[in-house]
Amino acid sequence: MRFDRPLGSGARRGRIPQSPFKLIVTVPPGGAADFIARLLASKLSTALGQPVIVENKAGASGVVASDFVAKSAPDGYTLLQNSITTHGIGPHLMTKLPYDPITSFTPIAMLASLPLIMTINADLKVQTLPEFVMLAKQMPSKLAFASSGNGGAPHMAGELFTVATSIALIHAPYRGSGPAVADLIGGQVQVMFDGAPSLLPHIQSGKIRALAAASPRRNPLLPNMPTFAELGFPSVNVALWYGLMAPVGTPPDIIARLNREVNQALKSSEVLERFASQGTEALGGTPEQATSYVRQELDRWGPVVKKAGIVAN
Repeated sequence: MRFDRPLGSGARRGRIPQSPFKLIVTVPPGGAADFIARLLASKLSTALGQPVIVENKAGASGVVASDFVAKSAPDGYTLLQNSITTHGIGPHLMTKLPYDPITSFTPIAMLASLPLIMTINADLKVQTLPEFVMLAKQMPSKLAFASSGNGGAPHMAGELFTVATSIALIHAPYRGSGPAVADLIGGQVQVMFDGAPSLLPHIQSGKIRALAAASPRRNPLLPNMPTFAELGFPSVNVALWYGLMAPVGTPPDIIARLNREVNQALKSSEVLERFASQGTEALGGTPEQATSYVRQELDRWGPVVKKAGIVAN
């Protein structure tokens, strides 16, 4: 399966797509990754003239989805929404991957970044981060923090938080943000770090309580919520990020066409408005910039993982 002939004179250069696309997402439906993928898929379907079908292939902290794309035909029709989990933290936790995070893929563009928020179950009798730290010290290894999967940004944020505050929490990894948030609301776990798309509706409804932003600046959606840095814990600074990749060997003109369409989608008023409503920053850029971004993230998280003593479950 390949794109057809190059577009003619006066049109955007690239090949005409002739079949539906698959956009592979590493987590189940629900949560920030799924929100971004489905919004992007809608815009790309229109731009490319073919359906862009989102397929959720959860498992093994993104390894299942990444391996599927790495082994797919390099024809531009099967794409991976990569992330800080698959191409930042995860490779330092899982040393026997069935693919190489750099050489098995061709980056297309960066998509979005979401600073994380720390939330707690609303039934906990604490209102602030210092009060929660005090409670956790009174109950060592009795409180659990949920994450969307082992080795992801929410997991890393929780581990950094325990190191920074000298508390002991139990890590409870889930298969995506959706089920993790459900158990946070239900009280099966007490703490969770994640992006606003997963958490904000439940913060607004009072089902969970936001305590701090894991970002250098206050979250514009929750301007009264302090940052960890303001509260004395600057090392707790973690954001989710997402990009778009194709299997290695995908022809350069196809990568260029997809890059152009992604950047146009990220500049659209609909995408920018919906991103802003969820505390999400559009990224975009060239394939070369995406490659540099991924390499920098891999370099950044290696020492952090080692220092925090995090290992794959």
